[in-house]
Amino acid sequence: MVEAVLIDLFSLPANLQNNIQGLLFNTLETIEKCSSIPAPFVYVMCCQRQENGESLLPALRDLQSLKKRLQVVRALTTAAVLYTIKQRLDENDLSIIKVILPTLRKDLVKVYIDHLFTAVYQFEFEDLQVASDCKNVQIAEPQSEEQMLPTQDVAVIRSEIQMYLESLPSLNGELTILKSSLIPDDIFLHGFTTRTGGISYIPTLSSCNLFSSSKRRDPQVVVKENLRRLANAAGFNPETFHRVKIDHANAVCIMGKTEPDSYDGIVTNQKGVTIAAPGADCIPVLFADPVRKACGAAHSGWKGTLLGVSMATVNAMISEYGCNVEDILVVLGPSVGPCCYKLPHESAKEFHRIDPKCVRLFDSACPYIDIRRATRILLENGGILPENIQDDSVTDQNQNVTFCTACHPDKFYSHFRDGINFGTQIGFISIRDW
Repeated sequence: MVEAVLIDLFSLPANLQNNIQGLLFNTLETIEKCSSIPAPFVYVMCCQRQENGESLLPALRDLQSLKKRLQVVRALTTAAVLYTIKQRLDENDLSIIKVILPTLRKDLVKVYIDHLFTAVYQFEFEDLQVASDCKNVQIAEPQSEEQMLPTQDVAVIRSEIQMYLESLPSLNGELTILKSSLIPDDIFLHGFTTRTGGISYIPTLSSCNLFSSSKRRDPQVVVKENLRRLANAAGFNPETFHRVKIDHANAVCIMGKTEPDSYDGIVTNQKGVTIAAPGADCIPVLFADPVRKACGAAHSGWKGTLLGVSMATVNAMISEYGCNVEDILVVLGPSVGPCCYKLPHESAKEFHRIDPKCVRLFDSACPYIDIRRATRILLENGGILPENIQDDSVTDQNQNVTFCTACHPDKFYSHFRDGINFGTQIGFISIRDW
């Protein structure tokens, strides 16, 4: 069932510009009569340079059922119009959209849609065929086969989208980066992000979401812009940024060697290369060896914790770069705390074996789990010095970076708290190249 209809009148031929009201009226009349398009919302794309845009609605008084749900969206670029319409679709939680547009615009608009939307949305296209006098309007199934736009045209579209997103104001405050006092600032650049200072507008993703998924509504281009703003604030190059490919296991990628298909740990000794691990309840863990000048990042959820992903990352630094385990510093970033996190009893047993203090209310069906404490114990068992691990056990709470993500909705994303359309923060680290 189509939930919305999008009519593209953005780039009409010159001989149709003067009668845009007539064209729109006839198009909408055709839609209203067509029972195959029972859409509750209709969005009309217009170029801001089209003079008659503001007077469109009064011309539609005879289309009572559509008038109440019709919105005319005007902007100077196709990117700006489509992104504005995306926001309105998201406000109404709409995802099945019929696009009615001139045949010559179809391949172009599809490229914009591929960049600005994710697999959450479903699009179907119909051709808008109109006579030069605007009196004959037909909406038909597309007849021509899909054509690929030339590479240079796609590059122009990408540039237009990027410029538009860069022009948008930051939302929900300034971009904030948490830093650990344990990692020496003169050797390493590092930090943990919070949720403020980006352009993501959906409440559970707002505003500095740093991960795009086919199951969520934030497209990759928005995440890329959030990353660009983070890079500018932190001082790293977004073009040499590498994030782990999560598998909730314990594989580790060695920068400069063949990249695995998936991995939850990553290490490097290359200067100027920024590596990162995401977290939205799972722990983003950062590793730094100021002696051998090597670093690492790991994503440690409950499965990765039990599989020993943190020590796997430490061991990769030792084997690849000759690090001494006693020199390695480890910082656990924002993650869900034992105050909030529960697992089924069978999974809790595994944490109880590591240390009974990792589980609260062990006899309940879903005990509370302390994955941070489990991570610390496994690291200490592997030879990391207790004083070289920073987590929520720090004495001076002003130095704490291991906040509970579920307890601080104003600062952090949380899958546990927000559900499937959740945002993601990251921990990042690089070796300074000065």
